[in-house]
Amino acid sequence: MISNQILQSTIDGLSRISRLDFGIYSAKGKLLASTASDISASNPELVSFAQSQADSQTIRGEHFFKVYDGHHLEYILMDRGAGDENLVIGRMATFQLQELITAYKERFDKDDFIKNLLLDNLLLVDIYNRAKKLHIEPEARRVVYIVEPADASDHQGYIEDLKNAVSSRSGDFITAIDEKSVIIVRELEENDDYKAAEAYAHDVQDIVHRDSASVVRVAYGTIVGELKEVSRSYKEARTALDVGKIFFEEKDIIAYSSLGIGRLIYQLPIPLCKMFIREIFQGKSPDEFDEETLTTINKFFENNLNVSETSRQLYIHRNTLVYRLDKLQKSTGLDLRVFDDAITFKIALMVVKYMKYMETLDY
Repeated sequence: MISNQILQSTIDGLSRISRLDFGIYSAKGKLLASTASDISASNPELVSFAQSQADSQTIRGEHFFKVYDGHHLEYILMDRGAGDENLVIGRMATFQLQELITAYKERFDKDDFIKNLLLDNLLLVDIYNRAKKLHIEPEARRVVYIVEPADASDHQGYIEDLKNAVSSRSGDFITAIDEKSVIIVRELEENDDYKAAEAYAHDVQDIVHRDSASVVRVAYGTIVGELKEVSRSYKEARTALDVGKIFFEEKDIIAYSSLGIGRLIYQLPIPLCKMFIREIFQGKSPDEFDEETLTTINKFFENNLNVSETSRQLYIHRNTLVYRLDKLQKSTGLDLRVFDDAITFKIALMVVKYMKYMETLDY
């Protein structure tokens, strides 16, 4: 459960304080960490001690102690040095290791609880019963973030970086459900609003960017007031991440509350989308237009259907733009200078982008 690096760091600290050397063995007698290169013990002696009823034993002037995880023998601790004083130090060190096991076990249990909470795998009564046992506040305000680096090769490294950098409060949880993204369940302060939630998203992105040159997308859901609603915020963040990839490619931080009509299109079944495109364009898809026509359309939308401003930004004469719009009207039956037709065309373009994205998921 506890990594050898953590065990090594723990006994290094104990050694500096007590000026004794320590060794930690597995229940089968394998040396896991030590503070001196010449520490060793015979495997038969350790196995014999592990199988005995004694919790401590002195072998050739060295003290050995059993370290339990509940009633299960987890480690054997050895301290080098005879005498009652060193025996007391060894017992204190044993107690420290058992507390460390308890802390890591609770951390593991919390992580398991949060994962099941996010995935909606818990009954309502289980949520509050387990939250009470794990000392998790059930009515705190929270928001869920999903962090997805384009390069997920060092997935575990991103998790540890975020845990070290942003999980300074006991109410925050950082976990992962897949190998592509990291999930943060953030507990908010009383006066935190969506502006604070957005600022935190930027902080998270900066942390991941320190160790990665790849694009880092951060999506987050709405603020919820109860533990049972955390799964909803997670689903919203997941939707925001997907919808952002389709309709907001230029944004690397996206909130569920800012998805607009893209959220509605994302929920449409593909057969209905295909029917809509056929009815509007009579079998022709908007993405079949040449690059010049698509550039004109997009720039016209960017400038809120303003002919003069669009022609100025495209460096073309006003009459040239009008000619292009007339040509488009003849081929599609839609006049982008008319608001209703412009809305229809804009939605059609978004539907086509959505369909293309869903096709990539099928491969």
